[in-house]
Amino acid sequence: MLIVLAEATLGDGALDAGHDAFRAMIEASREEDGCLGYSYAVDILDASIFVIVEKWVDDAALAYHFQTPHMAAFQKALQDLDIEITELAKHQADDGSPLM
Repeated sequence: MLIVLAEATLGDGALDAGHDAFRAMIEASREEDGCLGYSYAVDILDASIFVIVEKWVDDAALAYHFQTPHMAAFQKALQDLDIEITELAKHQADDGSPLM
């Protein structure tokens, strides 16, 4: 399994302005066959920090994701928003186990 972790800094109004694009990206990505999880969150202590967590079955699923029409639409929507990606990395992981 791959886990993609990203962090971005949101400028004033970017969260509200990007809401529809964020929602569309999440919904479409979660429908992809190789997607195990896809979510965005805002840091509780600093609302300018935007966190992205994605889980994919493998590299092929992630590569497919980057070629989808919803990714192209999302990238286009981001061009008009004040967002700066500050961290972006993929991690290999096993399926995990319960903590409790």
